[in-house]
Amino acid sequence: MTDQKPKLKKPRGVARLVDGKCIACGARCQSVCPVNCVEMTDSGEPIIEGVKCIGCQKCVKICPASALEMYFSPEELKILAELAASAAPVEEEVDPEAAALARKLAEYRGVWVFVEQTEGEPAKVSWELLGVGAGLASTLGVELCALVIGYEVETLCSEAFAHGASKVYLLDAPVYRHYRTEAYVEGCCHLIEKYKPEVILMGATGMGRDLAGAIATRVATGLTADCTGLAIDDKRNLMQTRPAFGGNIMATIMCDKFRPQMATVRPNVMPMPERKEGAQGVVIRDPFVVPEESVLTKVIEIIRDAHSKSAVDITGAEFIISGGRGLMGPENFAMLQELADELGGVVGASRSAVDAGWMPGDRQVGQTGKTVRPKIYIACGISGAIQHLVGMQDSDMVIAINRDKSAPIFEVATYGIVGDLFQVVPAITKKIRELKQSRK
Repeated sequence: MTDQKPKLKKPRGVARLVDGKCIACGARCQSVCPVNCVEMTDSGEPIIEGVKCIGCQKCVKICPASALEMYFSPEELKILAELAASAAPVEEEVDPEAAALARKLAEYRGVWVFVEQTEGEPAKVSWELLGVGAGLASTLGVELCALVIGYEVETLCSEAFAHGASKVYLLDAPVYRHYRTEAYVEGCCHLIEKYKPEVILMGATGMGRDLAGAIATRVATGLTADCTGLAIDDKRNLMQTRPAFGGNIMATIMCDKFRPQMATVRPNVMPMPERKEGAQGVVIRDPFVVPEESVLTKVIEIIRDAHSKSAVDITGAEFIISGGRGLMGPENFAMLQELADELGGVVGASRSAVDAGWMPGDRQVGQTGKTVRPKIYIACGISGAIQHLVGMQDSDMVIAINRDKSAPIFEVATYGIVGDLFQVVPAITKKIRELKQSRK
């Protein structure tokens, strides 16, 4: 018998600092080291104790400036050369922590969209999320599912299928008739634990924000709010893009070690998918019911806000004429209202106009207001701060009127008019009236 040659074990090396590359990012390398072999200098650079390093490469991978590299001794380099030159099997060392994480993440599959409803009336943002969810599900190679909770709301399952879902998880019981955080959280967490979705999307509405935060806390996962973009990377992580630092930059956030990955998206940010009449799917009716006595909140009476009947919902308007500081005062918004009446549109406002008390808060367009997607958006006297652009940049057509030719609003405008809005707006209104009269 001939002795079998033992399998060569691939050297792991040790980490070391590359001179001149450290940016003092805040001791990320030290925070991930499992054997505490990284110490930080007063200037924020790492000192690595080579005798303690196990070559796990975690510090190398997390460094944003590639300031750490793996060092191999001459003997280790010789072994690496032998392995490269031969076909001998190489015994790769498995990181137990990484292997356990991979097994955990593999248990979660599927993209879920929470269908928000109030007394059976669905929120439009739910269908918008099914549209973007379909793209995510296709990239991941999984099912697009809807989550419907309420009482006598099974009709929403058909609507979910029509907007792209292939499966609906349904909780239908009297305890879910009205939205109450405790009942909905219990129901959602039950389904999440049972079916393990990979991604959950919710509308960034009053209900969605309340529910998403409570669920994320309960299941111990990450949540990114007010996303404006969603995509999947090559490791099945959900790339969640949202404005950060007051809207001055766009940050992409990922939750790479926890599942499900959760995000909320504002209404009108994502395009509405095409409705497919008669589409069919599978309805999973789960019998889970939260005991009424365990829900501390009780709905005694629903009182409709009288103001809501006369309030204007700018998010659904096809024509929006918005004013900013350039209007000089609240009385001048009447000029914009005249133009809006001729176009069959509504009047909006920038944050500065709302903060000045010239327009009510429900007319505010922007990051801290409402996101709109009208056919035509006319910005009058609005400079175009990034916070405002976030809320209207997806309009089909943007017309900007401003005296300052270098105003940022012109960068996103389809058409720009450099001039005095007090002359331009009345002229546009007059011309539209003349055109309407000539057609009669």
